[in-house]
Amino acid sequence: MLGIQIIAFIFCFCGLGAAIAATASNEWKVTSRASSVITATWVFQGLWMNCAGNALGAFHCRPHLTIFKVEGYIQACRGLMISAVCLGFFGAIFGLVGMKCTKVGGSDQTKAKIACLAGLIFILSGLCSMTSCSLYANRITSEFFDPSFVAQKYELGAALFIGWAGASLCIIGGSIFCFSIAENSTSPRRGYAYNGATSVMSSRTKVHNSVPEKTPPKHFDKNAYV
Repeated sequence: MLGIQIIAFIFCFCGLGAAIAATASNEWKVTSRASSVITATWVFQGLWMNCAGNALGAFHCRPHLTIFKVEGYIQACRGLMISAVCLGFFGAIFGLVGMKCTKVGGSDQTKAKIACLAGLIFILSGLCSMTSCSLYANRITSEFFDPSFVAQKYELGAALFIGWAGASLCIIGGSIFCFSIAENSTSPRRGYAYNGATSVMSSRTKVHNSVPEKTPPKHFDKNAYV
């Protein structure tokens, strides 16, 4: 069971790292390759910055100046990714406490409940990240295949695939953590008989038997020596 928990924690930790990398990345959407070949410039955007580069290797990034001018789906994706990272952080703490190899957390039953709670938190983190990436990707694909959309069209960036992979790892690892409480409840309990009173009584009996019995002194009459 300890090995399964370690594997689950590795999955969740890698998923949390992927969620952080996707949140900080600026490649949520990139310009279409067909237009990039003609203009020799690349434009890629993230949740926090808009960047542009050219064939000479020069890049320039500009952050979003104000929150109120950012589109609604970007703000929703920001909130979901921040929630995913925060939930993953607390899930990692609960996961460490709930693992059997740590000294904190109490008994095995208490640790199993804490591990199950960590699994639920990681599943929520993965769902938040999955929802954010899917929402952003849906907006990109709907604009790309819309014939009436005449503005710049974009393709899916690398950050979306990183976010999807991290969300999948968090959900898988969280599910394994949740199953750990089921394994703990089905494991047989060992019974120990208390032989303290028996051992004390037996020791007293041995001591009593080892002490020789004192025979009363014999009294002889005076006529016995004549």
